[in-house]
Amino acid sequence: MDSPEKSLRILIIRRDNIGDLVCTTPLIRALREQLPTAYIAALVTKYNLAVMEENPDIDALFSYTKAKHLEKGENHFGILWSRLKTIWTLRQQRFDWILLPGGPQRSSLRFAKWIGAKKILVRDAEDTAGGEHHVEQCCHQLVRMGLRFETPEARLTPDKARVGKLKATLPREWSRYCGPVIALHLSSRKLSQRWPADRFAELARTLHEKLDAKFLLLWSPGSADNPLHPGDDEKARDVLTSTAGLPLHPIPTERLEDLIASLSLCDSIICSDGGAMHLAAALGKPMVCLFGDSDPEHWGPWKVPSVVLHPASREVTDLSVEEISTAFLDLVCKP
Repeated sequence: MDSPEKSLRILIIRRDNIGDLVCTTPLIRALREQLPTAYIAALVTKYNLAVMEENPDIDALFSYTKAKHLEKGENHFGILWSRLKTIWTLRQQRFDWILLPGGPQRSSLRFAKWIGAKKILVRDAEDTAGGEHHVEQCCHQLVRMGLRFETPEARLTPDKARVGKLKATLPREWSRYCGPVIALHLSSRKLSQRWPADRFAELARTLHEKLDAKFLLLWSPGSADNPLHPGDDEKARDVLTSTAGLPLHPIPTERLEDLIASLSLCDSIICSDGGAMHLAAALGKPMVCLFGDSDPEHWGPWKVPSVVLHPASREVTDLSVEEISTAFLDLVCKP
């Protein structure tokens, strides 16, 4: 006869940003550790799918496309039909629990009600008992399920083939430098968290001089004036022009899979709060993170060596090259 644990079926729905989904992986990891034979599935957006691919803690992964993420060849009717088929497939699985660690978002609640489960658990004010960090509040749902509260590290598995392909593009002359590979991530959705190109360039020159470092320059491709998907091509071009002669390799990360693979190749990273920061933390990369108009107590890098710089003005432009280089050197040169 199957144990009660064996028959337990759990669905986690998470439809928001990259960092939010990364911060949900500790909850999923804890569920797997405490319920090793339960069936655990996840429903995410197609845009964020790469965060969960190859995750060893889930038995099945489902996704759907948001209207704002339509790709070439897709249309609204097609993605709606695909979404209905996914809901129908999940409804047939008769879940015991549906967890909404993203809180009471209307669309997530609709999905949960359409799919149906014996119990639907929504992260709410009760889960602040877990702690200030988003991971802690997500993991407090374990307590509400009658399980043990724990907050393990986030988990992320890069695509090996994509990593190998990117690694093959790194300059051969990098073998002349003995220093670490540092990722510099230029992009941020929030204006308050965008550090200027000239300071990124000066920072690269400083850290190369101090550490004989090599650099991966990462950014979201596209023009800054693109109304749907603004990018940082111009900013990256400015950095590249100002760092001519330095071992700095540009990687415009058009797809999330490329960003994950690129981050896996670095030894450490300097970035603003956002998806790249959470991805790097899940990969165990030490980092200096720049926080503007956001809360590092709730959104800071989870369980990874880090220094958070958060100016009183809540504008990262008020951070100097010296402040960031000093923080980074203190972090990576600790005995």
